[in-house]
Amino acid sequence: MACKRGALIVLEGVDKAGKTTQCKKLVQALQQCGRPAEMMRFPDRSTTIGQLISAYLEKKSELEDHTVHLLFSANRWEMVPSMKKKLEQGITLVVDRYAFSGAAFTSAKPGFCLDWCMKPDVGLPKPDLVMFLQLSPSEAALRGQFGEERYETSVFQRAVQQKFEQLMKDPSVNWQVIDASQNIEGVHNNIMDHSLNAINTAQNQLLGELWK
Repeated sequence: MACKRGALIVLEGVDKAGKTTQCKKLVQALQQCGRPAEMMRFPDRSTTIGQLISAYLEKKSELEDHTVHLLFSANRWEMVPSMKKKLEQGITLVVDRYAFSGAAFTSAKPGFCLDWCMKPDVGLPKPDLVMFLQLSPSEAALRGQFGEERYETSVFQRAVQQKFEQLMKDPSVNWQVIDASQNIEGVHNNIMDHSLNAINTAQNQLLGELWK
């Protein structure tokens, strides 16, 4: 009997919305109820490409904006073989940021259109569920360590939020908006409900391709 595939679940949101905390809690909760799950983060800073991105985000290096965008995309593509293999083995992947962040952040910069920003990621494994942790940029700015990395300014985060809203209009992607201003447990319970539904549905469906 073929192994039922795992679900590809993505958490998105503006910076400091609590994505990493919630990804960890979700993986832990899924494992505890007997469902194999692993967490991934993009950018994956452990690869050669990821190290270039990391230095840029930490303001240790300067890179041209188109170059940065394509590096972020390349960083996702280099992980695709390993992602597909895990999903085929029945492992659910909980991903902290994905192609949607790439498109939203670059297109929020002057001189970039959303369409160009989406193109390099066309054909990536399509998430079964994308949860957007909704938090106002002013609330995000009150959370710890905001402003340490390159994109953490309230004005820029507002522009990013608008781009996410445009991406969410795409009916081919299963978006769910989560109120991230609730307490951590409240957010987690909400995420868990949506995730279990997505895992049950994904078992009987082929993995799709993003934006195709």
